[in-house]
Formats: sequence, structure tokens, C-alpha cells
Amino acid sequence: MVRFGGARISGTVGEILLRRELAVFVPAIVLAGYWFGLEALILVAGTALAVAWATRPMHARTAEAEAALSREDGGRPLREEAAEILGWYVERAHTAGRSTTCLVIGIDEEEVMIRHMTRQEFDEVIRRTSERLRGALRENDRVLRLEGARFAIVLCPTAHADLESMIQLAARLQVACEAPLSISARTVAATVHIGFCLLNRSPDQTGTALLEAAETAADEARRNGPSAIRAYSTELHNSVKIRSALASEVAEALEGGQIIAFFQPQLSTDTGQISGMQAVPRWMHRDRGVLTEAHILPAIDAVGLRQRLAEVMLFQSFNALREWARQGQNFGAISLPVSPELMANPKLAERLKWEFDRFELPPNMIRLVLQQGVVANLNEDVITHNLAACAKLGCEIELAGFGAGPISVGAIRRSSAKRLRIHRSFVKKVDRDPEQQQLVAAMISMAEGLGLSTIAEGVGSLGEHAMLSQLGCNHVQGRAIAAPMPLDETQQWAEHHRSKLDATPQIVRRRGP
Repeated sequence: MVRFGGARISGTVGEILLRRELAVFVPAIVLAGYWFGLEALILVAGTALAVAWATRPMHARTAEAEAALSREDGGRPLREEAAEILGWYVERAHTAGRSTTCLVIGIDEEEVMIRHMTRQEFDEVIRRTSERLRGALRENDRVLRLEGARFAIVLCPTAHADLESMIQLAARLQVACEAPLSISARTVAATVHIGFCLLNRSPDQTGTALLEAAETAADEARRNGPSAIRAYSTELHNSVKIRSALASEVAEALEGGQIIAFFQPQLSTDTGQISGMQAVPRWMHRDRGVLTEAHILPAIDAVGLRQRLAEVMLFQSFNALREWARQGQNFGAISLPVSPELMANPKLAERLKWEFDRFELPPNMIRLVLQQGVVANLNEDVITHNLAACAKLGCEIELAGFGAGPISVGAIRRSSAKRLRIHRSFVKKVDRDPEQQQLVAAMISMAEGLGLSTIAEGVGSLGEHAMLSQLGCNHVQGRAIAAPMPLDETQQWAEHHRSKLDATPQIVRRRGP
């Protein structure tokens, strides 16, 4: 508030009317009224106010745009206003010989939160998150609302904006945002991803370019799991261009047989024998070589072909099972990761039954691996129905990412799961880290208490394999055992593995004297 005599003038209006530059117009206004009357006075006064408004201080314009950005306008995101504010800060940074940075912060799994909250509760999460961000920043830094559950942060120009300091700032903002919130008498613990771009790394020295670069980094962070932080760089920009190019090719590749199933062996820790295989997609790209899920899945998601990819992988898995049976090989069941899109298909169980009959295979030869996105939606009727139907058919169910996400005992029971997959983040260095050993031992103990077997994924060394065996994990898979391989290489690998087992000295136990 600004006081003028006994009256109070608020906000930007006060800043405009009380500017010293308006003093030069006062004589002209008075003379116009004296010589030409009321109409001339109003004309000159209006001209003065228009000039003052157009040349108002930058911080006043910034505050107005930020206030407008915080309002709802029929659901339309006010992106232009955010880019304009960024442009002002870029200009100020260049004028002062300093630098600025744009950070984009988004709430992970926004869709899941919206599904489990009322609109008012979700708006409260957004408001409280915004308050926390403002409280963690300097007075002149700006927090600007973007679409959905995202915010842009524009840092006031400073002489010390480098990569290390921005990483530290991003970590502090994460800590502030991820502290639990009390919403409608329940605790909400959201995680956030952050992307940022330093001004000297921006593709162009404009507010729009800086905002888009920070959003590109934020998108990359979101793809790399919860609570990820990424900085914009030329390499990241090139990676995005590659993904965009792949998205335009993936549909043709999927239908043209360029995306095929590779198989990764799973071993029993009790016997060392092959206890199963996991099917993973590989793209035999004519220019870029063999591409993994890191390239395939973003391209698939960009064109909405997750369900079609699952159908292709399912068919190739059945074909592999029939081929192994023809060769007299028994590698156990194939673990096949399934997405929410596939589990939402009401005819999934019917399609599986038809395929089992067509290939003359028992249903227990397929294990459906439920990803975190499926587990989060177990309360949806179609998914619950499909899981019950698949379990009744005879398919085994696995829960993926155990320990890396919120999987309750109730969710495990509703899923009819028979096996839990211990996430690779707990497997790494388990042979050398006592804390990791305690965590994995607790997971295995819990699974045993629920009558479930366990499989550790991402086993990268013989030491990890040995420690997991000692801790009681039932099965293992990872590059320490074998990398994913095409179907025509599986038999040769299996023969080599069995020869190694046969050559291993056996401990002979004798009884009596």
C-alpha cells in the first residue's frame, strides 16, 4: 500500500500515480484546463497516465504478470506471460553483465494424484507447493505457475550462477517440496522432478528459449524416475531430437518387424539352473544399431502405441516358448512386463486364453510383470477384473519395483502376485554395503511371510549374486548372469551355462564313519 495524504493507493496504481516523471505534466494539465476547458484537461491527463503506464518500472510489470499467471483463466495456461517475465530478466542480466537461470519444477505422477484426490485437494497441494518454493527463494526471485502441476522459477540476475550452485539449489527446492503435506486429514508425500537451464547454455538469449530449454530438461528428469534433476545441455538437446526422429519411425518399425523380443535368463539361487526368461524389446535400427527400452519406450509413448507393443511382445514370447519346446528345452516361464494400457483392455484374459490354446501352451508359462503404473491403479475395476481373470486362467503375477515405490500389503494381496521383484537400486553394491544388505534381507523376510518368492533384477557382479543367495533371494537376473539376447542365441547360451554347472565341483556329504 502507498499513502497519499490521508488516502491509501494500492499496488501498481500507486507506483504509477506517484512517479516523479508525472510532475512535468502538471503545468501542462493545469494550463490546458485553464485555456481550453475540462475536455482539454482530461485529454492531457489521459496522455500523461498512458505514458506513465507504458514506461512503468520493470518490477511492477513483473508483479502484474505473475499475479495474472496465478489466476485461472478458463483453464487456459498463461504461458506467454511467463515467457515475457523471463524476457525481462534476460534483458536485465545482459544490461548488468550478470546471468540468470530458469528452473522448471513438476510434481511426479500428477495423474495418479489427481485420480486419488478431489479437485480442491489437488489445488491445495499446488498452492502449498508454491508457498514452499517462494519461502525457499530470495525476495526478487519469481515463482510462476505453468500448466498442470508445474512451476517455472526465474532467478534474479546474479554474478554467480554456475552448474554446481544450481544443482545445490535444485536439491534444496526438492527438500522443501517433498516434505509431507497434511491435506484433508491425510498425509500426502509428493516427489518432484526439476530441470534447469543456465542463460549461457540457452539455445537463444530470449525468455521463450530459456523457458523451453528448462522444460526440456524437466521432461528428461521426469523420464528418469521420481526426484530426478537434469540440466539442459547440447547433448540433451540432441537426445531430444533423436527421440523426436525415432517417434516418427517407430510405428513403421513395430509393424515391419524391426522391434523384436530379446530374452534375459533368470537363475535359481538354490540350484543355479535356468528358472525363467524375461522378454525385453530391442529395435534393430538400420542406421543407429540396436536400440534399448531407453529409446523405444519414449518413442512408443509419443505416438500412443504401448498396447500394440505389448501385443507384439506377447506374440513373440509365445513363439519363443513354442520354439524352445520344439528343441526340447525348458527354460521356465517368460516374464513379460505389462503396462497400464494393456491391463485396461477388458478382453486381455480372453486374448491370453486364445493364444495359449493356439500355441498349445500351459498358462503358467507366462508371468505378467506389473509395473508401478499398474500397481497404482489396482482400485480400478477393469484392472482388478483382468488380474483376477488372468490368475484364474493360470498366469503368474509379479510385482515390479519392490522397495522403490509405494506397494502396500493390501495391493500385493489384491494383485494375486506370486513373486516380488527387488528393484536394482537395492541390488547395486549389496555385497559391500551393510545397509543395503539389511534392506534386502527385510524385503525377503516380508515376502516370505506373505508366501511369495523373490527375484532380484539388475545383478551386476558375481559378488552381488553370491550375497543375494546368502540373504535368501530365490532368483536373480542381470548382466552378471547374461545380457538380453535374441531367440536364436538362447539355446547356445543355455548349453554353455549347463556345461559350467556340470564342471563345478560338488560337495559330497557322507554319513557314518
